[in-house]
Amino acid sequence: MAIRAIIKVPDERLKQLSEPVEQFDEALRAFIDELEETRLSGPGAVGIAAPQVGHFQRIVIVDVSNMRKPVANHGYMILVNPEITHWEGFELGREGCLSVPDYTGNVIRAEQIRLTAQDQWGERHEYEMSGFEARAIQHEVDHLDGITFLDRLVSRRTDLFQRKVYQKKSNKSGEKKSK
Repeated sequence: MAIRAIIKVPDERLKQLSEPVEQFDEALRAFIDELEETRLSGPGAVGIAAPQVGHFQRIVIVDVSNMRKPVANHGYMILVNPEITHWEGFELGREGCLSVPDYTGNVIRAEQIRLTAQDQWGERHEYEMSGFEARAIQHEVDHLDGITFLDRLVSRRTDLFQRKVYQKKSNKSGEKKSK
């Protein structure tokens, strides 16, 4: 397996629409393994979409199994051809993205969604989601439609924030660690 390079803004490829997956074969599953390895290599990435690595098919991976709040969620999900079929309520929340590494932003998203998707074997599943899990899914599905969270900001002046990089104190060997 290989870690793939993340495409970052302002790369125009991030605006490209992704095509539905039609072949559920070993090549698809091998790509999904690489996509997951790439997600895990990122700094605390909850999700990743195939277009972020230059693969323009409708595939996302989201893992909310380690969320701090004890909220019921679906944990680790591989979603192929995801489609949000219903949404309700609105909530403002802060988002970050592997493709926008230097910024976070306040984005309005639906509080609750219903979703249909296939897994890596082609089996169809339906989900009902709320809170952070719903936000993470909406963020990743946007990538499939050529949308980043920057496109959803109400105002770049008031809703976009420079990401902070924290330096830890030197350890005994004198090396600095960054967080």
